[in-house]
Amino acid sequence: MQIGIMSRTFARATLEEELDAVANHGIDCIQFDLSSAGVTELPTDIDTSLCDKIREEMGARNITMTALSGTYNMVHPDLQQRADGLRKLRVLASACDKLGTSVITLCTGTRDPNSMWRRHPDNDSPEAWDDLIISMRQAIEVAEEYRVTLAFEPEVANVVDSASKARRLIDRIGSPYLKVVMDGANIFHAGELPHMREILDEAFGLLSEDIAFAHAKDLDRDGEAGHLAAGKGLLDYDQYLSLLNEIDSDIPIILHGLSEAEVDGCVAVLREKIEAISG
Repeated sequence: MQIGIMSRTFARATLEEELDAVANHGIDCIQFDLSSAGVTELPTDIDTSLCDKIREEMGARNITMTALSGTYNMVHPDLQQRADGLRKLRVLASACDKLGTSVITLCTGTRDPNSMWRRHPDNDSPEAWDDLIISMRQAIEVAEEYRVTLAFEPEVANVVDSASKARRLIDRIGSPYLKVVMDGANIFHAGELPHMREILDEAFGLLSEDIAFAHAKDLDRDGEAGHLAAGKGLLDYDQYLSLLNEIDSDIPIILHGLSEAEVDGCVAVLREKIEAISG
């Protein structure tokens, strides 16, 4: 497995300094946030010269871009917010080829108007599901035009809050350009941690053929997304990594939800476990 990291884990004044920090920790793939290059995560326009610079600076350090961050609230109560997100998604998709990636990350959104990562009771409504289908079909039209993969993350605070709903969404959309970011710390509803092994097995059984790459963080409780660094919580990383390895022994696994001071320790833990699995 390739151990990667979110680019903004390293807060630096310049793109070059940020990429240097990534390389200095022995990491060679990233999920890239455009704010690392001095623009907003979801810009209304991306200059071609900036794309060239990002790719050149990454190439000079032998770092590859596993994916480009592009999350917006696909079921926001305000239709204009959804339209703005879709328009900015097109900007990202049009830049992917020059940036050197073919994957954009998404979340399936929440009815909470203020945070994409806060659960709302209306997320379970038929209306929220129908709005998600409309938004995702619009997004897939963009993906198909630019031949990029959209990878969404099942997450307890979002409309798609389980592996079974992720499977349902993929089947409903029916496009090869729609995939999943697997994050084992995100899929446990309240009271489900005692059934961790069964839930992880089920998630991979349902989604293994549609996992684009994975995230690595950890959790200290169920009912919300994990907020701990990988290996510092309750997630069974031996099982999680074994399931990922069965899909693809070279699959990227992107660290996030950790401080810079925790990076070396988390990388070491993952490498040790991956070597044991591969051994």
